[in-house]
Amino acid sequence: MPQVLSLGELLVEIMRPAVDQPLDEPGQFVGPFPSGAPAIFIDAVARLGVSCGFIGVVGDDAFGRCVLRRLKCDGVDVRGVRVVSHRTTGIAFVSYRSDGSRQFLFHLPHSAAALLTPEDVREDYLRDVKAVHITGSALGVGEGVREACYRAAQICKQRGGMVTFDPNIRPEILGVEAVRVLCEPILQACDVLLPSSQEATMLTGDADEETACRNLVERGIPIVVLKRGAQGCVVFTEGHRVEIPAYPVIEVDPTGAGDAFAGGMVVALLRGMSAEEAARFASAIGALAVTKQGPMEGLPTLSEVESFLASV
Repeated sequence: MPQVLSLGELLVEIMRPAVDQPLDEPGQFVGPFPSGAPAIFIDAVARLGVSCGFIGVVGDDAFGRCVLRRLKCDGVDVRGVRVVSHRTTGIAFVSYRSDGSRQFLFHLPHSAAALLTPEDVREDYLRDVKAVHITGSALGVGEGVREACYRAAQICKQRGGMVTFDPNIRPEILGVEAVRVLCEPILQACDVLLPSSQEATMLTGDADEETACRNLVERGIPIVVLKRGAQGCVVFTEGHRVEIPAYPVIEVDPTGAGDAFAGGMVVALLRGMSAEEAARFASAIGALAVTKQGPMEGLPTLSEVESFLASV
């Protein structure tokens, strides 16, 4: 049975091969690449050698087989993934801009991914789970997916496990107040929170991310790690603040770096590392993840991480 669990959207990404190729003009694409924030997270965990599983839904189609084949190959238990014939697997079309930003076009709310329900979260499957990871993107897919996430977090918490949360949800779509309402049940159970600067201030209403992160710790979240991309991260715990620099790498594709970081953080904490040590380890995972095109293509094995850390 898995020790680490994630759930939510499974999809493929189809992307422009070069920068400044807009989605509204004819042109080439590359892919499909297996993706979905919670799926990238769990694949990162599996690549690091930890027993893990996923709960989700894909279509009975080529893209669904693409995603499941990748997860299985990397060691993710996918017994909790339903395959349906009446919905297609989720798709994201992506283009990259020269300023570093990205443009996404999602087929998700009406895809198979949106069919996940609380009934898919079986208590017996979570029997040995030590950590459940929730992503804000999953909370935004639909009510059934959201309730499934709440149920998984609640079961894990009741059994003494760790709940980690990456609030990567888009307030421009739902509105800030609505996002706070959706996130609150997870924040109440959260042991490790992994926000960006914008997400931290969105969750608290504070003017700056430093104050927001301190307030999130004060409300009872033991570890808050502020992700700052190329500027590294800042670890907040009760009475402590530690800056962790980023590892210098050549960035090819930033998609999924935060999910890879989260996977490294969970694995490190389960192995008994301190919050600071775990953040340093996770930073290496996130750095290596961006060195190849495709959300999962750069995810390293444990030996690759150890070799990288020995060389820097």
